[in-house]
Amino acid sequence: MDCVFCKIASGEIPSTRVYEDDLCVAFKDLEPQAPVHLLIIPREHIASAEEITPKNSAIVAHIFEVAAKLAKENHLDRGWRIVSNVGEEGGQSVKHLHFHLLGGRPMAWPPG
Repeated sequence: MDCVFCKIASGEIPSTRVYEDDLCVAFKDLEPQAPVHLLIIPREHIASAEEITPKNSAIVAHIFEVAAKLAKENHLDRGWRIVSNVGEEGGQSVKHLHFHLLGGRPMAWPPG
């Protein structure tokens, strides 16, 4: 498979990892949009949130647990945002489910 995030998860492409386990990998975004901008990806290839099913939804629940842990470790006690873009109009640039964990500054609304 020619998926950049699959290659990052397998270690084929280097990244600045901040967390990893059997289900997911978290690493620093190359173009941060906030003082803390991490990407959290499942090791299993899931193209987007459109492909979340009862069979793989436990991975997503685990990713949210990891996000909370990383937010605490990064002292984001004043607030943080987690975002997953879906599809072209949703701004998804890599067709592998991923969550942006953003914090360290006030977040505006609406976001896009």
